[in-house]
Amino acid sequence: MKYSAAPTRSPLQRLVEATVEGCTNCGKCVRDCAFLKKYGTPKSIAAGFDPTDRQSLHRPFECSLCGLCSAVCPEKLDLDGLFLEMRREAVDRDLGAYPEHKPLVAYEKVGTSRRFSLYRLPHGCKTVFFPGCSLPGTRPEAVHSLLALMQQADPSVGVVFDCCMKPSHSLGRELHASSMFEEMNDWLLKHGVQEVLVACPNCQVMFERYGHGLKVRTAWEALAESGVRPEPAQGTVTVHDPCVIRNAEPVHRAVRTLLKRQGLVVEEMRHCGKTTVCCGKGGAVNLLNPPLAAAWGELRKKEADGRRIITYCAGCVQALEEHTPANHLVDLLFAPQQTLAGKKKGAKAPITYLNRLRLKLSFKRKKGKAVLRERTYLPGHAVLPKKRFWRLPFTQVLIVAAAAGAIWFSV
Repeated sequence: MKYSAAPTRSPLQRLVEATVEGCTNCGKCVRDCAFLKKYGTPKSIAAGFDPTDRQSLHRPFECSLCGLCSAVCPEKLDLDGLFLEMRREAVDRDLGAYPEHKPLVAYEKVGTSRRFSLYRLPHGCKTVFFPGCSLPGTRPEAVHSLLALMQQADPSVGVVFDCCMKPSHSLGRELHASSMFEEMNDWLLKHGVQEVLVACPNCQVMFERYGHGLKVRTAWEALAESGVRPEPAQGTVTVHDPCVIRNAEPVHRAVRTLLKRQGLVVEEMRHCGKTTVCCGKGGAVNLLNPPLAAAWGELRKKEADGRRIITYCAGCVQALEEHTPANHLVDLLFAPQQTLAGKKKGAKAPITYLNRLRLKLSFKRKKGKAVLRERTYLPGHAVLPKKRFWRLPFTQVLIVAAAAGAIWFSV
C-alpha cells in the first residue's frame, strides 16, 4: 500500500503543527534527555518528520515516553504525546513491528491468557485490587499481604490478575490495547465493580485514561488513609517516582507518608515528583537502544549518591537495581530490616511465572462464594473455546514465559 507524505493520523498532524509553531528551541527539555540530545529539539524533530521515511518513524521508538520534556516545557507542549502519536503512525503504516519487541509482546500475551488471568469477586464486591503483572511475579507474598490489609476494612474486596495493556499502548498498538482494555472494563462494570485499587503506576495510567465508570486509587493511598502502621525502621532512603505518574501528587504524598510513618528519613533526589526521570526501561527503549536507556539508570545512580532507592513500580526496581541499591515499597513495608540490610530481593524469570501461577491457583481455590473468571477474549474473535488454550503443554507455556521475561521493562 502506498502512503502519502502527510501523517494519516489527525492527532499527529495537530501535534506536529503545535510543536513546530510553539517550540522556541529553549533547550530545557534537551538538558536532561539523552534522546533529545541525540536527535535535537522537539521543534527540529517535528519540522523534519516525514512519515514516508523509515528513520522518521523509527526515531520515536527511542523515546522513553517519560514525559519529562512536557513537564519542563515553558510552552506546555504535549511532547511525549507527540512521540507516542508518531509510534502509532508507524504501526498504522505497518512499520512499527520490531523483532526486539517480541519479548514484550509475548509478556503481555501471557498476562492476558486464560492460564495466567483470574478475576475473583466475592459476594457484594464493589472494589477490586489490581496488582498488575510484575508485582505478583516478583513479590507474590506482598500481594497477599496488601489484599489482607484491604479486606480488613472491607471483606468484599476482590482481586483481578490481568494485564492493563500498557505494553501495547506504549508500542503504538492502539486498537489492540483499547479493545482488550475496554472488554475488561466493561466486564467489571457489568459485575458491579465501582472502584479499582492499583499497585502498578502503568495500570493506574491505563485505568485513569481509558477506564470509564470506575474510580481509580492506588493501594498506597488506601493504606495511608487507613492509618496502618508498618513495622518501625530506622534509616535514610530516597524515592524514585515512576515517570508515568509524575503528576500524581496525591500518590507521591501517600508513599512518603507511609515511609515517614515507619520512622524513615526521606531525602529527595534532584529529579523527583513532577520532574522525575525514567528508570531506564520506559517505552521499551532498552530493547532497541540499550546504551540510551542505561543513561537514565546512571543518572539515577548519581542522584541517589549511595542512598537506597525506594520506588513503587516493580519494573522500575528491576531497572534501577542494575545500577544502584533499589527496592520496592512493599519490601520496606513488610520486611524493613531485610530490605535496609540489602537482603530483600524480588524473584527473577522464570520463577516469576511460577509465582504468578501459584498465586492465581491460591485464589482460585479459596473458599467462599465468588464470581470467577479467566480471560478468554481476543480482539476480533468470539470467546475462545476453553479446551483450545489448555491444550498448550504447560512446559511450553513456561518456555514462552521465560523467554518473555528474559528482558524486564517498565513501559
